Amino acid sequence: MTHIWVNDQLMNRNEAKIDAEDRGYQFGDGVYEVIKVYKGNLFEMEAHINRFYRSADELRIIIPYTKDVLHKMVYDLVEADQLNTGHVYMQVTRGVAERQHYFPDEASATFTAYTQVSDRPVEQFEQGVKTVLYDDIRWLRCDIKSLNLLGAVLAKQAAHEADCAEAILHREDIVTEGSSSNVYGVKNGIVYTHPANNLILKGITRDVVFRCAKEQGIEIVEEAMTVEELLTMDEVFFTSTGAEVSPIIQINDTIIGDGEPGETTRKLQQAFEAKVQESITI
Repeated sequence: MTHIWVNDQLMNRNEAKIDAEDRGYQFGDGVYEVIKVYKGNLFEMEAHINRFYRSADELRIIIPYTKDVLHKMVYDLVEADQLNTGHVYMQVTRGVAERQHYFPDEASATFTAYTQVSDRPVEQFEQGVKTVLYDDIRWLRCDIKSLNLLGAVLAKQAAHEADCAEAILHREDIVTEGSSSNVYGVKNGIVYTHPANNLILKGITRDVVFRCAKEQGIEIVEEAMTVEELLTMDEVFFTSTGAEVSPIIQINDTIIGDGEPGETTRKLQQAFEAKVQESITI
């Protein structure tokens, strides 16, 4: 990554400056999106932009661009960095103002965006991953993709220390999602996942998987699972922009199924890959 958008200026990263009193820095008062790039193509860009605006609206932050203008800004960034495969990270904060908790009248939003080179985790797709369970200690508006990520950070750190790829979160006995992903269980060929309410982020990859499942004749039930039910599933997998569709073969000390990625997960992986290839050739 060599370029970065700071408001209306596309500049070299070493030239970029953000004020110390930006509310994103002091309060986490902002929202963000991460968009996957495959061979220079922005995957599900419209859906990501729509969610970006929706999150900002929920926090009453005004993004100072139309969606069409923002789309072009992101495309220009990918072109400037000649990004082949990786991610675009973009965020908007309430802006710079003297530190006070309530919304300042004089602040205007601060927008930033940059690229990150990142290979697809092919080994993870093929072999599956180990995960840990972790108490969901986050706030009650997880449907907003806000900058307030400490709950997720602590969960991901617990997974890292356990040499695991992800932490599966639960509120008391109810499984919600991963620290940075959506989680699914498969029983008798039926996929179960938490409903898209305020307790989870409605993932863009989740939406693509729902479309893939419908096309493949795979039933998805939006129904909360208990931890016990999750541990007795035939298959478990998780999805996110970075993880795509990744099998989970172990949760804590419990082996899922036969310890190998399952048939339904494989079908959804293949269907998702077809969507990726379609986006590249358009």
